[in-house]
Amino acid sequence: MFEAVEGMLAEHAELEGRLGLPETHADARLARTLNRRYADLGNIIGAWREWQQHGEDAGAAQELAADDPSFAEEVVDLLAQQEVAAERLRRLLVPRDPGDDKDAILEVKSGEGGDESALFAGDLLRMYTRYAEKRGWKIEILDAAESDLGGYKSVTVAVKGGSSEPGQAPYGLLKFEGGVHRVQRVPVTESQGRIHTSAAGVLVVPEAEAVDVEVNDNDLRIDVFRSSGPGGQSVNTTDSAVRITHLPTGIVVSCQNEKSQLQNKEQAMRILRARLLAAAQEAADAEASEARRSQVRTVDRSERIRTYNFPENRISDHRTGYKSYNLDQVLDGDLQPVLDSCVDADMAARLEALEQ
Repeated sequence: MFEAVEGMLAEHAELEGRLGLPETHADARLARTLNRRYADLGNIIGAWREWQQHGEDAGAAQELAADDPSFAEEVVDLLAQQEVAAERLRRLLVPRDPGDDKDAILEVKSGEGGDESALFAGDLLRMYTRYAEKRGWKIEILDAAESDLGGYKSVTVAVKGGSSEPGQAPYGLLKFEGGVHRVQRVPVTESQGRIHTSAAGVLVVPEAEAVDVEVNDNDLRIDVFRSSGPGGQSVNTTDSAVRITHLPTGIVVSCQNEKSQLQNKEQAMRILRARLLAAAQEAADAEASEARRSQVRTVDRSERIRTYNFPENRISDHRTGYKSYNLDQVLDGDLQPVLDSCVDADMAARLEALEQ
């Protein structure tokens, strides 16, 4: 596997030269792509050199240990450090989802269970908001349709943050949240104290920038209508809500959260670009496509990825086998251990595929 790094050295040097040219930075999309590739290669080459250095040092220590046994312990330490470096290098060589370093657009929709499902959708949004706060990310509500009891029929948010560490940006972590989330608890509307099961669906796509996706105005049909729900005096009095249909793909996005028609149009375009980027990546990358197809588009309890059991304070992820009895803490934003189980399982599968 490590032999591939030899070729990356030449590519890294070539990219360094291209990034020094003014004409490269005249094309924002090209410069962004080359910079990302240059950084990725730099991380790989750095890990490879560290692995090599530990090997060379261990070899030198072994020669010394042949004459002086006191160097034997140093040999063991250096070989252990080389194995750590090797594992890091193996992980860096695994092909990554191109959206992993992007911000995310996250949508939560109520499903089976009526008002209880809408309340649970609100709980999930609160969980993601608290988790984002712990990581220093920002949550921006793009569109929301509230239920009568205070939950959400649907809510779409932008999660903005970033990290220099691969896979630690919002989409790189939150993509594992895509799917059906099942809840078991006594609803506030239940007078007999019986436990009910309901579900909410989550869809996560990487947020696209204007340079990532080109949208032709002629491919759009834009309709305006009157908003419904919270929003002040403008609700039901002005055509501020916006629905955008992307004619080539049939993707439909609507926004009514803002009081201004222009603001709603801008929010809808953000969501549309993100969905178009996800669709383009699905078509271009079979592995990413398989990952996204696991994010169900219909909220069916039979396709659940996770169960939230309130009577037992238990959370279970059905993909990884993760289980813990601190549901209250997870819903308060302590989501990282659950996501770590998904990241580890995904990495193990990718490593296995790479080594076959």
